[in-house]
Amino acid sequence: MDDAWNEGYVTEIGYTHGYYRELSPSLQRFALLAAGYAPPDEGAYLELGSGQGLSACIHAAATPCDIWATDFNPGQALNARQLLKSADIEAQVFDQSFAELAQRDDLPKFTHIAGHGIWTWISDTNRTQIVDVLQRHLTVGGAAYLSYNTLPGWGSALSLRHMMCLHAEVAGTQADGVSGQIDNAIAYVQKLVQTDALYFRTHPEVVERLKQIQGADRYYIAHEYFNRNWQPMHFADFAKWLAPAKLEFAASAHLLDQVDELNLSNEAQALLKETGHVVLRENLRDFYVNQFFRRDIFLRGCRKLSALEQYELLDQTRFALQTPWASIPLKMECPVGEVGLQEAVYIPLLELMAHDAYRPIRLSELRAKLPKISMPQILQSIKILIGLGHVHPAQDEKVVEAVRSRTVRLNREICRRARFNGETMFLASPVIGAGVMVQRIEQLFLLARSEHEGKPENWARTAWGILEQQAYRLKKEGRRLESPEENIAELNLLATAFAAERLAILQTLGVA
Repeated sequence: MDDAWNEGYVTEIGYTHGYYRELSPSLQRFALLAAGYAPPDEGAYLELGSGQGLSACIHAAATPCDIWATDFNPGQALNARQLLKSADIEAQVFDQSFAELAQRDDLPKFTHIAGHGIWTWISDTNRTQIVDVLQRHLTVGGAAYLSYNTLPGWGSALSLRHMMCLHAEVAGTQADGVSGQIDNAIAYVQKLVQTDALYFRTHPEVVERLKQIQGADRYYIAHEYFNRNWQPMHFADFAKWLAPAKLEFAASAHLLDQVDELNLSNEAQALLKETGHVVLRENLRDFYVNQFFRRDIFLRGCRKLSALEQYELLDQTRFALQTPWASIPLKMECPVGEVGLQEAVYIPLLELMAHDAYRPIRLSELRAKLPKISMPQILQSIKILIGLGHVHPAQDEKVVEAVRSRTVRLNREICRRARFNGETMFLASPVIGAGVMVQRIEQLFLLARSEHEGKPENWARTAWGILEQQAYRLKKEGRRLESPEENIAELNLLATAFAAERLAILQTLGVA
């Protein structure tokens, strides 16, 4: 799988067209505020290892940030450039390595530098170059967001990955292609399970992980498991890597990680409170939850806010509901087991957030209209709802209006591309400054609606006209629908439900 320029990184098969919301400046800002730290100003933003570039494109459209991005796979950088050009949006996208980027003398000072997952998949040489980029180009007070595979969670699966890669290396052939090598390696390891290898009996959780791998997207599996360099690490080791860039840990961008009651027993919480050193504390926490993946925000200069300053900034923050409130379950699975969300808190909170057609609402307004619920209760509930993906921090109204036209152009182009494939499942929201998941069928409904308003049944018929040309058939209850009549009937149901349940939220978010 190696070429001279790729340093063992899989390039023969492209990465997924995913969007990663923790890369959003608005979510990072709230995560820092919620943890009690002063967030950086919005300025120049650099994404490292940007993949197909969807996150960079969405943030270029939906935020006031000056977006820069690099991915050394030229095909992926080209995909992002073409999408931006088609939507007439300005951003700087390159196919440069981290070493080439670090040496440039024309880069601005960035208030945000971020990378999703890339840290795990690269060599120590490239990690050193990332630290060099951070040291040279992140401004004082700036935020560095990096997500990475973590120990101890990945510990038992290291040998699984080793065996799959070994098979691909010594038994795979170029004729198989990357996907074929992956399929053959998975099948080979499955034989070890079936023949009762003691490793799998000793680690039954690895058998479950293998099942997940078997059903996962091969584009994802190629990059997650089959790069030459793949190194999960403990938090303490990661923090040592970033120390030369004068970076200190501030917060997790995954808001559920900030709610100890969901993750730790009373005894564990007490021990963490006794542990004063932040690196030891975070490492200890990872052992309690058997952490697989961290989403860390480090700051170049941490300024801890006073309680009054924190609450004043939080009060001015707006929040937008992304899910029909009545469909949000009030139970959740977490490391401490199943937890019920207090109906006396969540139902009035969600009703208020859904009021007035899901209009974004400030925390100060929530507090004023819910006087029986304390500020800590409201804040914790908001963090949990954000962590579950039902709520997102919203941008200031002036910012929303400034970026709205760009998001309209980008979303129109993404929906236009949905006629050909379903690779991109996110559209840009000017309200939250982030991406919102919108499936291909829904994008086709939006495309039909924009071209000729009509009724949901017209959207369904337009969508079928596109899908039929590609011999695409819907599935219902696990069964492929073969006849045009069955497909049109199912599309009618989907379009009607979309109009009734989802369209209003997308309109308020500025997506539709």
